[in-house]
Order: sequence, then C-alpha cells, then structure tokens
Amino acid sequence: MEEMSDSKKYGLMFLFIFIAAFIIIATLIFPFWNLIREDVYEEVEIMGKWTHDITGIKCLVDTSDNIPKTIDNCDKEVGDIVTIKYGKDMAYAEIVNP
Repeated sequence: MEEMSDSKKYGLMFLFIFIAAFIIIATLIFPFWNLIREDVYEEVEIMGKWTHDITGIKCLVDTSDNIPKTIDNCDKEVGDIVTIKYGKDMAYAEIVNP
C-alpha cells in the first residue's frame, strides 16, 4: 500500500480541523435546537382584520408574550374569540380547533 504524501496528509488534517471548528462554533454560537420552537396554544380575541392584495385576508391578535401575531387566511371577525397555535417568540399564528 502506498503511503500518502505530506501535502495530502496536511490537506486532510486541515480539513478535519476545519470541520471540527465549524461544528464547535456552530453549536456554541447558534445551537441547532433553537430551530425547533415550542408550540404555544392560547385563547385570544381578534383585534384587527385587513385585506392585502397579494397575501389575502389577515387578522391580528395580541398574546400573553406581548408579541402581536398575524394570522393568514383569516375568516373570523374582529372581537371573535379563537384558539391559536404559534411558535414561541414568533410573529405568526394559525387558528386551531380546541
């Protein structure tokens, strides 16, 4: 079996170090588990409703985390009480059946 040349050894060593550094930095700075958001269910009142030319009818609700949520394709009226599902700290929600 032929032995690898020094340049190939150094190239592989650099590649492994680069991959290891990327994994460590990615885990410390931007943990992958932050991509998976906890679902929150909440009963809220429709606070506003408007029609957008491109995206259609939208509703606005206020939630306990004080981040207003936008609901796409909303068929409810202002003042209706609905149950919504949203990802923690996200600005979009969807109406669900309780």
